[in-house]
Amino acid sequence: MASFPFRRLRPHSFAAVSIAAGLLLVSGCGKSGSTAPAGPQGLEVSVLTVQPESVTLSRDLSGRTSAHRLAEVRARISGIVQKRLFTEGGDVREGDVLFEIDPAPYQAALDSARASHARAVASLASAQAQAERYKGLVETHAISKQTYDDAVASQLALKADVAAAAAAVRTAEINLGYTRVTSPISGRIGRAEVTEGAYVQQGAATLLATVQQLDPLYVDLTQSADEVLRLKQDLASGRLTRDDRGAARVTVILGDGRTYPQPGSLQFSDVSVNTSTGTVTLRALVPNPDLDLLPGMFVRARLEEGVTPAALLLPQSVVSRNAKGDPTALVVGASDMVELRPLQVSRTVGNRWLVTAGLKAGDRVIVDNLQKIRPGMPVKPVPAATAGAISAAPAPAGR
Repeated sequence: MASFPFRRLRPHSFAAVSIAAGLLLVSGCGKSGSTAPAGPQGLEVSVLTVQPESVTLSRDLSGRTSAHRLAEVRARISGIVQKRLFTEGGDVREGDVLFEIDPAPYQAALDSARASHARAVASLASAQAQAERYKGLVETHAISKQTYDDAVASQLALKADVAAAAAAVRTAEINLGYTRVTSPISGRIGRAEVTEGAYVQQGAATLLATVQQLDPLYVDLTQSADEVLRLKQDLASGRLTRDDRGAARVTVILGDGRTYPQPGSLQFSDVSVNTSTGTVTLRALVPNPDLDLLPGMFVRARLEEGVTPAALLLPQSVVSRNAKGDPTALVVGASDMVELRPLQVSRTVGNRWLVTAGLKAGDRVIVDNLQKIRPGMPVKPVPAATAGAISAAPAPAGR
């Protein structure tokens, strides 16, 4: 039977092997200790110190443009259209003649009314002279009192006939004037609804054309009744303030995303709520000197509701949602320990959340290493980078 090799080792060889093994073990332990990763103790995180700032709150509402003034030009007499005196799609001024209707029958009616008025005036003059003569005769009892009274009554009746004839003359003059159809307002006229030779009727009030005043222009908006009520409450409580003019500023955003250069102002809000939609109609007045806006265009309007003098804003990238969907943020609390702070946010202002509860001025909100830290861990806070870099960072996943 072969003998085991260790039997050939001398005693001092066992001592040398043991010493070498011990040195290797110590060397390995020291190397392992030098490469072990650092724990969460003192993990460096960037923090954003929350400070109040004055913020103008705005809300985007959808709406449509409408003419500031709109006049439907209609026939006020019956007759044949002889002339159209405007260019379709052109600008007209108040009082410009747009159409001419055949005036011949109305001129004849005016001549007849004037003749009737002249006859009534002549009859009145004769009756007045007769009444004056009878007045002297009745005083000498040459005629009866009844005869004199009849003469006075005839004079008064003829005076009424003169007034009626004068009114008929005025009516005929008005009707003759209606043969020249004029523009009631200044603005841009659309297409003609009738052509020369068309018969228009007074009873049907035939539509001839439409004139719209486009500078300035209205923008009709809708806002929920709840938002209108909240806005009034915020203004009354002082959380929101208006400018010195007291009018809300309106910025129009066109359909292609461009901002219209002319700012407008809110004119009024409707006094009733639409029962089917639960919204209130708002109307803004916007200058339109170059006529870039046309009635019926779909636009968005940014309505400046007011100013929050001490708003607390957080970049959206540092706010996450818990399992219930509530917003939260990680904050450096006492002794530089991480805290999970539930928040209440009301709206976004640009790329930041407006925080209404959960934070106060001076709180330090953690903006990086959000996936590596947990509530209760100690950290080493350092000032964060610029707010723009923080806002551009991606939002954290829900915690």
